[in-house]
Amino acid sequence: MSIVPLLELQQLQCVRDERVLFTGIDYMINSGDIVQIEGPNGSGKTTLLRTLIQLFPHDEGQMLWQGHPVSHVRYDFLSDLLFIGHLPGVKKTLTSRENLNFLANLQGYYTAEQVDEALVQVGLYGYEEVIGYQLSAGQSRRIALARLYLTQARLWILDEPYTALDAQGIGKLEMLFIQHVEQGGAVIFTSHQPSNLSNVKRLSLLDYRPQASHYEMQEEGVDDY
Repeated sequence: MSIVPLLELQQLQCVRDERVLFTGIDYMINSGDIVQIEGPNGSGKTTLLRTLIQLFPHDEGQMLWQGHPVSHVRYDFLSDLLFIGHLPGVKKTLTSRENLNFLANLQGYYTAEQVDEALVQVGLYGYEEVIGYQLSAGQSRRIALARLYLTQARLWILDEPYTALDAQGIGKLEMLFIQHVEQGGAVIFTSHQPSNLSNVKRLSLLDYRPQASHYEMQEEGVDDY
């Protein structure tokens, strides 16, 4: 009996500003997979992630969640999904604890002890009461990533999770990826930085945009779609 993929993309296409960013994506993400989305600036990495989490519509094709069209099981899909974007989403007027408590409780109830333990795991012990204005970019990013220690979601979709992290922080994050997929989860992420993960699968958007060259996409500007 064949294994049903956790998430399957079938002939997925997205057009933005009358321009085809990618087309014909056929790809399966199974439990245990770590998938890195690759491509130069302008190739549509962020657009693809936002399409996966239902923020952007796709123009052709469909997405299946455990064998069912996402449109038919939208609640189940979104309930089993955690998305962390390129920006950390940290409010400058709240403390580290208050920020994480707010973000974590978007998907469920967590005790103060669980929130504090998550802050410990990302190296923010002693910064619980520090307000956002006083945090560095790396510390703000760690607050967002601390959600990974609290969520029960099987599918993690992360846009540039290595941003503002040092080598130690990246190493610990990648260990968390491994632990998550070993427990039956899956991770989809983008990164301009090379990954040290040996078992990462790669989905290059260059393979799904034959009309534009690598050079042409770099010339379109530094802002990703």
